[in-house]
Amino acid sequence: MRKAVSLIFTLLITIISNAQDLYNTGSAELDADLGKINAEANLDFGAFKTNLALSYDVSDKKIDYLSISVKMEPAEIYLALELSKLSGRSIDQVVEVYEVNRDKGWGFIAKELGIKPGSPEFHNLKENTKNKGAKGKGKNNKGKPKKC
Repeated sequence: MRKAVSLIFTLLITIISNAQDLYNTGSAELDADLGKINAEANLDFGAFKTNLALSYDVSDKKIDYLSISVKMEPAEIYLALELSKLSGRSIDQVVEVYEVNRDKGWGFIAKELGIKPGSPEFHNLKENTKNKGAKGKGKNNKGKPKKC
């Protein structure tokens, strides 16, 4: 049991420390929170998928498509759905921007979707991601508990 806990802890630390390179949002804090989301989601992807489906009204099939066909990490799927919500764009539009600009990072993708660093939308993104990374126990922008 101790070995399993130690292995999980080591995996979490490794994933979080590599988050800066993986997400490239322009915010170390946001990258770290995305690393936490990714680590937690990888431990129970089924529960994560159910959570996203309920929170963003997206089908399991769409989440599987993003994971398998588009090759997004779980935190990237979350980020794409959150950017879709904050930008008012469909998830398919966000994925189009992602596929063209994948190598430029999520900070660039957010800007392409109209979410600029320092904007209210960017602050909402950071806060929502921080709350999601805290195992979904946070609150949304209106102070009501989030579904995710």
